[in-house]
Amino acid sequence: MAASLERRTGAVAFFYWLWDGLDRTIFTAIKFSFPARFVSPFGFLGMLTFVVFVILGISGALLMFYYQPMLDRAWDSVQFINDEVPFGFHIRNIHYHGSNAMVLLAVLHMYYQYFSGRYKIRNEILWATGVILGTVTILEAFTGYDIIFSERAELAISIAASLTTSIPVIGPTMRDAMFGAGFSDFVLRFYAQHVFLLPLVMLGLMAVHFPRFLVFDVPMVMAIGGAILITGGVFPIDMGFKFEPTVPPGITVPEWYLTGIYAFLRTQYDKFVTGVLWPGIFIAAIMLTPFIDRYKKFSWKDRPIITAFGITGLAQVMVTTYWGFYIPADTTLSLVERLVIDPVFLYSVMILMVPLGFGFTYMMIKLAKESERKAKLAKEKGPNKVATINLSQKWINWLLVALLAFQVFLNIAAYNAALTGMKNISLFFIGLILIVFAAFFHIYRYGMNEAKNAPPPPPIPIPDEKPKEIAQEETVPEPGKIPEGEASGEKPKAIAPEVQTPKTQAELGSGTNSPDIGASDLNKP
Repeated sequence: MAASLERRTGAVAFFYWLWDGLDRTIFTAIKFSFPARFVSPFGFLGMLTFVVFVILGISGALLMFYYQPMLDRAWDSVQFINDEVPFGFHIRNIHYHGSNAMVLLAVLHMYYQYFSGRYKIRNEILWATGVILGTVTILEAFTGYDIIFSERAELAISIAASLTTSIPVIGPTMRDAMFGAGFSDFVLRFYAQHVFLLPLVMLGLMAVHFPRFLVFDVPMVMAIGGAILITGGVFPIDMGFKFEPTVPPGITVPEWYLTGIYAFLRTQYDKFVTGVLWPGIFIAAIMLTPFIDRYKKFSWKDRPIITAFGITGLAQVMVTTYWGFYIPADTTLSLVERLVIDPVFLYSVMILMVPLGFGFTYMMIKLAKESERKAKLAKEKGPNKVATINLSQKWINWLLVALLAFQVFLNIAAYNAALTGMKNISLFFIGLILIVFAAFFHIYRYGMNEAKNAPPPPPIPIPDEKPKEIAQEETVPEPGKIPEGEASGEKPKAIAPEVQTPKTQAELGSGTNSPDIGASDLNKP
């Protein structure tokens, strides 16, 4: 066994010492995979959700330095963070839009797993914990935007308290535990749930939900971070109006992930049925999907009933979400007339949507399956060429240089925007910087993969083959010329004697100046 004379010193030695120590921990049981080529982001939406969760944890911890969870100081402390604290505007916008991004990514991740049938490969526990995790994520976002205690937060808190109280038997006890016995201490309780209790539950669910193999794609992480920053730059979150008990609140709506329930509540039907029972049935139906789906295949086209139910449910959510946002613009109407939705109209539409949406979706899935079958038959009979875009090494280098130059320009622009006080513009430029970095990294990865591929072999030149008639003409010697074989002393090959063919009368008379020749002239000597 040969001994290595190499000695590790400095940072390299520290890194190996740290890695050897982590080898005995649970950290190395989780295998992170860095894809060497572009991977569809739909395949690792769960990992992106976790990345946004980390961003929220960091930005939320920074906001905790200045936030005061007291009823009469909550809104003022957030205003101080937004206007006075250095980079407080940026951190608050990142935290707010990051919470919306996490809810959106969690919903997209759930529906992607649903329509792709990933829960069928012994992932029932992962699916159930994922549905619970998505529900807790919505509760986490809900408590986050309530602790600012604006007019919008007061509306959401009042609705949540009434819904909790409407739960039979345990409702009043839950209400006292979550909101406090009075109106004065709910901010502190929501703050404790938002920064400690719910994140702890989420971490526990993530430990069970995430598989051992996680795909960590650097460009996509930078892209999702850049998208959050760009959204904060284009749509900066405002403070809203501070809630004053003596001032009547204006008309407002909850966040987009709660407006569906808000639409049902605006019908003034039973609160427990519309706000607790129906959402609970919807969540339970999603959770039981792996145990109901008995199809053997994974594709959404091969599971028409399950796919049709999923699309119908998604359509219901989208319609009720829009309905919750809609408020008539006519200010001459009373407050009740603008807020209350006709229950007969709403529930009739929702009931009719179920059979119509399911039937239409089921028919379209069958048509898609048939068109896919015909496309496969046509592909087997036709050419199998697939159009691809292949960049040369020269174009890859030019793209990298252009992106690098654009990156430098964006850094200068973001610095100037920060100096001149344009906070949202600087946030927008920082988001673009991350997006450009993601594109830079992806093109660099593409170029490295192309460099690893062996170049195609050069084409073999094929000699021009002459036609047989031309080749025969070249081999026949001219009259009176000695063949090459005789000149070199070789024995010439036998040549067939030339056969004289008699000329016909038509050939003899082809000339215009020749005299008339009769048949008797042919017999003359």
